[in-house]
Amino acid sequence: MCLKKNCPLSNLGNSDGICCSCERKKPQNHKGAHKSYRDFIVRTNIDLIVIAFFIAWLHADTVRASETSTMAVDGGSGERESDIDSLEVEAGHDAAEEEIETAYAVLFPWFIEIIGVFVYYALSRWCHQIPFTAIMFLIGFCIGFCVDRVKPRNILLESSYIWTNIEGELIILIFLPGLLYLDSFNIDIHLFLQSFLQLVVFAFPMVLGGTALTALVAYYIFPYGWSFDLCMTFGSILSATDPVAVAVLLNELGAPPRLKMHISGESLMNDGSAVVFYTIFSSRFFYEFGLDGIGEEIGWGKGFALFFRLAFGGAAIGLAFGIGTVFILFHLDRRLSGEDSVIQVVTTISAAYLSFFTSEILAHCSGIIAVLFCGVTVKAFGETLLNNLQLTHHFWEITEHLLNALLFALGGSVWGEIIGDQTYTEGQGRLFARQDWG
Repeated sequence: MCLKKNCPLSNLGNSDGICCSCERKKPQNHKGAHKSYRDFIVRTNIDLIVIAFFIAWLHADTVRASETSTMAVDGGSGERESDIDSLEVEAGHDAAEEEIETAYAVLFPWFIEIIGVFVYYALSRWCHQIPFTAIMFLIGFCIGFCVDRVKPRNILLESSYIWTNIEGELIILIFLPGLLYLDSFNIDIHLFLQSFLQLVVFAFPMVLGGTALTALVAYYIFPYGWSFDLCMTFGSILSATDPVAVAVLLNELGAPPRLKMHISGESLMNDGSAVVFYTIFSSRFFYEFGLDGIGEEIGWGKGFALFFRLAFGGAAIGLAFGIGTVFILFHLDRRLSGEDSVIQVVTTISAAYLSFFTSEILAHCSGIIAVLFCGVTVKAFGETLLNNLQLTHHFWEITEHLLNALLFALGGSVWGEIIGDQTYTEGQGRLFARQDWG
């Protein structure tokens, strides 16, 4: 007996109580079937395959239409088209070669860094007295010396050639902010403020005095007949001192902290002042050529105005970026969030590079002084806001090591390429004459 209502076979039901006809009329779950089909399509990526075939069909149709229109052109235009096609093929090959050579630029910096690992291991174990940067300079010199003497060039020499031909302004934008920020951030703020007036005297009037003395030596003793503006430019290049050896000696002798602050703080500020003096005197020297748009005649009044604009403008920009960085660090001060700590480090490196770019390129002020004051401001007001101070220090130490190794190797490579240039050694004159050695 069928248990379904209105079934004509209700009196002849099967053993289960439901007749066969009712069983056949049982509705199916079409929603579940559609879902299984969709899952199958997604799982097998049929939708992507269909889209890919559709795009390929459209592309083939476009190519076929272009070939049809090309065949309809007469013989003379056909020859012209073949010439154009051959030129396009050659241009494509040249573009591919240029793209490959551009990709080679990635090799040189990371090859230098891995070589630097082995150099550090050897020096730290067996030769403590030899400076790491000096060895990196010699390695770069050997690479640069082979650039014009090894034919054909291998990939490493091609990569070195690309790096040595980068514009100097771009090199400054890449290296200086990362190298200056850590030194300015590690300054003892209390001693820096106590010694600030002495540091200003050391970094500006005394650097100008050193520039003038070096210029007098070059003007009266060197046998080149340089103009005085060129001698002052030369003196400004040599006036910035590197206090690394002196700082090590002071630490070994137990010198008072304020004396060490005078040495390290002056070394930071004299980099900016030397660049300011170089900008002024190099403009005067270039003006001697008499070419339009090159150099500028700078008198005493204009020179002092330019000096104050470069120095104090860079300091103001650095303070502005430092205050902005402290404001961002304040809103990222969640010590239980590891991601906030990472973003704080990203904020510091972004502020360093943006302050340098804004001051040096956009405002035409001193980017070095801007980074210095940015780092000092963050040190004074933002150090307590850093969630993980150790992470910040380690990141900047890694950045400084990478940039130092690459910078000295790049400098050696440039010098080696100059020395190894065969145009100077094969018939067109010597790079160094007897008078260069005294």
